[in-house]
Amino acid sequence: MMAEKLSYRKTARRFEVSSDTRVKEWERMHLTEGLAGFAVERRGRGSKSCPMKLQTAAEEDLLAEVQRVRAVNEYLKNLQALALERARHQGKN
Repeated sequence: MMAEKLSYRKTARRFEVSSDTRVKEWERMHLTEGLAGFAVERRGRGSKSCPMKLQTAAEEDLLAEVQRVRAVNEYLKNLQALALERARHQGKN
């Protein structure tokens, strides 16, 4: 296609590919990923979920939030224990 400067449509007809958009997608894969891009299984519908990078970033954010909540919870438990101990001491006096 590139050597003969053919359009997507002409390339699809010449090589009996069902659609010119498929040729366009193959060209994009070749330019961005090289030949290794064709080794990846791509059948079926694409996932509508977030890309993996966003998922891992969100997961890291959630783990950090859990750690913060646990730290606050531990602090509040200690504070409550101190308050109860002070109340006991004041009740004895």
